[in-house]
Amino acid sequence: MDVGRPGLVPGDRLLDTIAAIATAPGVGAIGVIRVSGPLALSIAQAILRSGKSGPDLSRRGLHVGWVVDPDTGERIDQAVLLVFPGPTSFTGEDVVEIQGHGGPAIMRRLLALVLGQGARLASPGEFTRRAFLSGRIDLVQAEAIGELVSARGERALQAAIGQLEGRLSHEVMQVRQALFESVARIEAAVDFPEDVAALEPEEIMGALARQRIRIDELLAGARAGEVARSGARVAIVGQPNVGKSSLMNALLRSERAIVTAVPGTTRDVLEADLEIAGIPIRLVDTAGIRPARDEIEKEGVARSWQQVEGADLVLLVHDSRSGLDATDHDLAARAGDRPVLRVASKVDLLRSASADPSEVGDAPWPAGHLGVSSLTRQGLDELEAAIAGALLSSSPVGVPGLAVNARHQGALRQARAHLTSAIETLDREMPLDLLSGDLRTAIRALGQITGLDPAEELLDLLFSRFCLGK
Repeated sequence: MDVGRPGLVPGDRLLDTIAAIATAPGVGAIGVIRVSGPLALSIAQAILRSGKSGPDLSRRGLHVGWVVDPDTGERIDQAVLLVFPGPTSFTGEDVVEIQGHGGPAIMRRLLALVLGQGARLASPGEFTRRAFLSGRIDLVQAEAIGELVSARGERALQAAIGQLEGRLSHEVMQVRQALFESVARIEAAVDFPEDVAALEPEEIMGALARQRIRIDELLAGARAGEVARSGARVAIVGQPNVGKSSLMNALLRSERAIVTAVPGTTRDVLEADLEIAGIPIRLVDTAGIRPARDEIEKEGVARSWQQVEGADLVLLVHDSRSGLDATDHDLAARAGDRPVLRVASKVDLLRSASADPSEVGDAPWPAGHLGVSSLTRQGLDELEAAIAGALLSSSPVGVPGLAVNARHQGALRQARAHLTSAIETLDREMPLDLLSGDLRTAIRALGQITGLDPAEELLDLLFSRFCLGK
């Protein structure tokens, strides 16, 4: 599939040779300078000294030698050069990667040397942008590279890998191709009725409905994708001394929050990061909610309510040894439509004939609560599984392993809207030729996902978010 769009970038800039440091700032064992463009090989030839006859950089491979300043003969670093002649390189152009020692001073000298030989400093994401424009990758795969670099958790990493492999692109192009076939059949039947068999509306209706279902399945992965990429905010709330801070420490497996027997120890919001089931989570411990006894506690309670209202998930903690009261019910009500997990804490303090109270018929804590002990860690595995399930199951299950981002969602929803309009046209028994406009608009919307018809402003926005050297 050819998705190259060279006309979207001024031609003279495509003729530039670009260079950038491709490794993270700071001291490291190895640092990499990436060079791409028509001068890449000649620059490498000019600065590398290897053997008496010099290296032959016309072939793909690895070359070892000294990087020198060709004007002064000064040795700058002993390095490895990796040569990738176009068009089979990442960018589709001649590419050279200079692997030197990873000190900041060395990297600056090497980059300055390359720039002095005719390259210019690359813009953020410009290497990946050139890969897209040359047709080496589509726009979804280009985005996946940026998401792979910035992935904060295992789920985000796996979602990015799936997109880089082309799984989302394949699903989108399958729908797009099916709609193309429907348009072709409709227009052929309308334009050449004497040569093409008449189409039954039910047949077209079925074909379009199937593609709308496939779009819905892709959209169903939107929430999971958002959680995987951006993480979620989980607030632990409840009355004083119900074990909120102990629960936070148990989930973090560290003593992050101060725990005492005195009710109301936590008087401000405490936050910490962890990962549950591959999901990056910001865990928030809040002040116990009760009628405030002083101005400090009043402010702490107000902040607790703010955390409830701003959370993606609320853990409503209740002491398993006491009944629920009006404050507990008020807390649940204030959560609104946010997912809430009710947690019965301190189950190790319950008196029972069994070491595990949950094994004694009905659990002795209220129905619908997850019984946990921060001291013995009873029920914490089940709580973590419930947290992951609550964060990922707020929408129907989508295509396994695929998680669309906000840009994809917009295009998919636009395509779905026009597909629905076409189906409604059929429902009203209107002429088939009226379907073509909606279907072609849906096709164009799907094409925007993979970059078949992108605007230059869109590319500027997407690639500006990349780091230098990518």
